[in-house]
This record gives sequence, structure tokens and C-alpha cells, in this order.
Amino acid sequence: MLEIKDLHATAGDKPVLQGLSLTVKAGEVHAIMGPNGSGKSTLAHVLSGRDGFAVTKGSVLYKGRDLLAGALLKHRGLPELDAADFLKVIKEKAKLLELGEGLLNRPVNEGFSGGEKKRNEILQMTVLEPTLAVLDETDSGLDIDALRIVGRGITSLRSKDRAFIVITHFPRILEHVIPDRVHVLKDGRIAKSGGKELALELEATGYAGVKT
Repeated sequence: MLEIKDLHATAGDKPVLQGLSLTVKAGEVHAIMGPNGSGKSTLAHVLSGRDGFAVTKGSVLYKGRDLLAGALLKHRGLPELDAADFLKVIKEKAKLLELGEGLLNRPVNEGFSGGEKKRNEILQMTVLEPTLAVLDETDSGLDIDALRIVGRGITSLRSKDRAFIVITHFPRILEHVIPDRVHVLKDGRIAKSGGKELALELEATGYAGVKT
């Protein structure tokens, strides 16, 4: 589904990604971990096309198409929902994430706590049903209960046709969203990859021993 080859990118004028390669197949969940400044968020920003981040070398293919040329902007051909059906979907998804229906009467994210904002982000994802989701530190600032709820929302979307990249500092969320692969990003490239047990290893030893 997603194939990244020898990706180099800058944040402003600063080189950050320096030869990152990654293949994510449909149905898989890949966790990206690493210390501050390793390039985790830059990867998310590049994949989403955010301004201020420039690719200087390498390629990113999504379903065989050049993502850097805007392949994701094409309409997916899904049927439209009328207002009543859309409201029904929103209420069902909000219940899954334990968000009260009162949020439907508020502007997006207005008056939300940190945990509510994170759950609202996952709510939006469950409604949009993307085939590829890149979650950048979705677990940041969540307490134990909010983490469980967010994890349940993500897991509810897992399917053989959908893939996830979960970017995180800590392995807590990976107790609720079980990854197929865990990758350690260091100095702008993947330094180590493994199964879900790698996350537990990192929690015990830290990143110091991981060499690029």
C-alpha cells in the first residue's frame, strides 16, 4: 500500500529525514518510535503534504501512485450521505469513543480537554475511514482511560484493506493497538525493526543502544 524509498526531507532549511525506507502493506499496523528530533513528526508531515517540509531525494508510492505528486487528492468514489444518515453515523462513532452527543452542538475542538481533542480526532478518522491513517503521537497527554478508548477506536477500524502508521514516543498505546511491526527512527532513518516485542525492549533499555 505504501512504499517509501531512500526518503530525504528538510524541515525549513534543516535536513531531518536522511534515507528513510519503509514498506507498509494493506492490513498492517506499523509503529514508529524514536527519540526527540529523530524525524518521526517530519515523516508524518511529509506524508500529509504539510507546508514547510520539502523532499530533497527519494520517493513515496501510495497504491503504486506518486504520493508526492498529490495522489491522495483524488476522490475515492464513495457514496455521499444525506444529513440524517451522517448524523446517525456520527452518533454511533461518538458512542464508541465515549463522547457525549453534546459535542455535535460545539464548534470543532472548542472547549475540549486534551483527552477529548484526541478522541475527537479519532472520531473524525472513524467517520472518514481512510485506507491509510498516519497517527502522530495520538497518545500524547492521555490518561489511562482515554488511552484505552482511543485504542479501541483505532482497533475498530482495522481491516485487511486499511493500514496504519502509529508514531509514538512511548509503548503504552501499543498495548491497545497491537502493531505488526515496530521501527526505531534515529538520525532520520530506520535504525532497527522488529515485532511488537521490540516496543517492550525499548521501554526497558531506551534508545541509547540503538545504532544507525
